[in-house]
Amino acid sequence: MRRLAIIAALTLPAIPAFAEEAAPANAVPKPAALIADGLPAIPAEMAAETRPYMEFRTAGFVGWHPTERKMVVATRFGNTAQLHQVTMPMGARKQVTFEAEPVTGGGWSPKKGDVFVTGKDIGGNEFYQLYTLKDGKLAMLTDGKSRNGWGAWSDDGELIAYSSTKRNGTDNDLYVMNPRDPSTARMVAEVKGGGWGINAFAPDKASVVASNYQSVTNVDLYRIDLAGGGMSPIGDATKDIAYGGAEFAPDGKLWVTSDEGSDFQRLGTHDPKSGVFTPRGPKEKWDVDSFDIAPDGSFIAYITNEAGMSKLKLLDPKTDKVRVVDGLPAGTIGGLEISEWGEIGLTFTSARSAADAYSVDPKTLKITRWTESETGGLDVSKNVEPQFMTIKSFDGLEVSGFLYRPDAAKFPGKRPMIMNVHGGPEAQSRPGFMGRNNYLLNELGVAIFFPNVRGSTGYGKTFVGLDNGPFKREDSVKDMGAFLDHLAKDPGLDASRFGLAGGSYGGYMCYAAAVQFKAKLRATNCIVAISNFVTFLENTQSYRRDLRRVEYGDERVPEQRKKLLEISPLTRVAEIEKPMFVVTGANDPRVPQSEADQIVKAIRDKGATSWHLVGTNEGHGFAKKENIDYQFLASLVFWKQNLLGE
Repeated sequence: MRRLAIIAALTLPAIPAFAEEAAPANAVPKPAALIADGLPAIPAEMAAETRPYMEFRTAGFVGWHPTERKMVVATRFGNTAQLHQVTMPMGARKQVTFEAEPVTGGGWSPKKGDVFVTGKDIGGNEFYQLYTLKDGKLAMLTDGKSRNGWGAWSDDGELIAYSSTKRNGTDNDLYVMNPRDPSTARMVAEVKGGGWGINAFAPDKASVVASNYQSVTNVDLYRIDLAGGGMSPIGDATKDIAYGGAEFAPDGKLWVTSDEGSDFQRLGTHDPKSGVFTPRGPKEKWDVDSFDIAPDGSFIAYITNEAGMSKLKLLDPKTDKVRVVDGLPAGTIGGLEISEWGEIGLTFTSARSAADAYSVDPKTLKITRWTESETGGLDVSKNVEPQFMTIKSFDGLEVSGFLYRPDAAKFPGKRPMIMNVHGGPEAQSRPGFMGRNNYLLNELGVAIFFPNVRGSTGYGKTFVGLDNGPFKREDSVKDMGAFLDHLAKDPGLDASRFGLAGGSYGGYMCYAAAVQFKAKLRATNCIVAISNFVTFLENTQSYRRDLRRVEYGDERVPEQRKKLLEISPLTRVAEIEKPMFVVTGANDPRVPQSEADQIVKAIRDKGATSWHLVGTNEGHGFAKKENIDYQFLASLVFWKQNLLGE
């Protein structure tokens, strides 16, 4: 599917007074955009020692050119990831965008390839604008103010579809435009809600398929008539069904992924007249994450998520027979797109391979590597593969995760461990390249565990809904406790030296763990984290507020507000005793900086320790290399002080 992930914004908040220490001459220079509040200086020798682990790259497949056998990849040679062309397997990467901010998505117009459209925000504010790219320069197509999300190209390459909050700053209205002339932009549907987007144009361009994301288990599809603007549901919008991708085959048949009649997303066709979804191919026991249809309709490539591992499969739509691509090792696959001549492009990563671009021949299933990203000169074959682990939680529910253990020969005896909790919460920890964290594993002998608590995706819609609302929220926190108890009995781990980290929703879990598991943890590193659900819901950007209320609860309902306050870590901040390192993006539209400011202040007011690192040019997580490097080095200082000591 020819899609970009382009999203949206927040003005820079007022920055409170911070206590930055003057760095000694032999310290690592702090990037100008970072505020290091309460952090000690970072020794210069630490930067020298870790440098090989900081200098890895990745190359994500972005898309094929429609008439030439070349691809665009997103990779970083400077401070931010930019777009590059690769004209042959293992050929040079020629940079084509040169922005101060990351540019990681985009696509040429189908058929002719005369226009390339991409997107970019400023400082991580997620107020993405759409641009055309020519001669290394970006020309803005949108208004420069609203949040704009990519939708799709028409098959003939004439039109693009996108969503925009231009009308009122909140609702994702739907638009089409000829990107060669921005004045042609017109709204085709005025909608309510921040979860709307356009999936695909019909082959005749008379209509588009749009989706309305209301929750991870409730995503409705609609057909929109481009001439009159009429909108009709595809399927029964009153049912709790989630549709994933939607794409038209050349014969006009609509293919989708849907969990209708199943606990998992299945690939199938949807009859617009009868409203019936028909699963196609073998019955999968896992989610179909994504798919793409060959331009001639001869096959469909799709990816299954099998306990976190990816499998690429090819379906013959005439016979429903499937072939499995077995040439890739255990890892994860993304960025799927089939070229005009049938070659499959994708991104692949594993514990022993940074993300790189590959292609697959659909006839022979031969795999061709197009990029080989640098890994700081390190031998990636020495990186440890994760151990998949399942346990029974407090109520008997099976939960799982991935444990990376240091080399026992190099690091004998019981080792310290950091549990790292994913965000979302509708997300999943999956095995992949560990990047800078390989330094913790390979040089410091620190084990790292990535849990998938209830509410994670990848294990079916029943599992993903087990933490919904304020009254079930802390069941996922209890899952963390069950993991900590289980890992404490592991003969290879030192239960007296456990730490915990997490970002976004995982950051809330980090704060909650600092409260509820303080006897089991030495320290916590909480990143872009929710500290108070009520203030979070009141201050997150308006385009996403109702979507988050579905997951967490509605702070406007008195009984839910009471429970949301009760389970908020800020309410129980007096119980936080161990050192905490908080990381914040000042432009974060999802979890505002105020969430960090209030808990850091409360911790310090009671005399406890909290470091605070603020990126004034960052959003929901750091994206600029100099900032990411400094954040990692600061975390090493934090863990050495608070976790690795006896």
